[in-house]
Amino acid sequence: MNAKPMIAALLLATGGVALAQGSELAAAIDAGQVGEQADGFLGVRGSVSDKIRAEMEAINIKRRAAYTDLAGQRGVTVKDVAAAVGCTTLKTRVGAGEAYMLRDGVWRVRQGAAPIPLPDYCS
Repeated sequence: MNAKPMIAALLLATGGVALAQGSELAAAIDAGQVGEQADGFLGVRGSVSDKIRAEMEAINIKRRAAYTDLAGQRGVTVKDVAAAVGCTTLKTRVGAGEAYMLRDGVWRVRQGAAPIPLPDYCS
């Protein structure tokens, strides 16, 4: 998997819409209730309101659609595209105090500016 061209193409193709979020969801992310996952999708850490869950699910649907489109264009799997985007998201979008989940299924909270230990396939 060559992640960088896939990510660049995804971001150009979607205009960033796959990463957009509403203010309530943004607050839940800041509070560590919702976080990014290594699989390229948002997940719930703890409990959230139905409204926040619906916002998160709507974003994940948009992400899956964007990943599916790009996978078809590139001749790769949706999982590969999602994982490539997940790598970049974990590197660049998870801020201090925000939650994230690696492939082991364990939620963590980013401490300060320390880099997140990325999965092996994130090169």
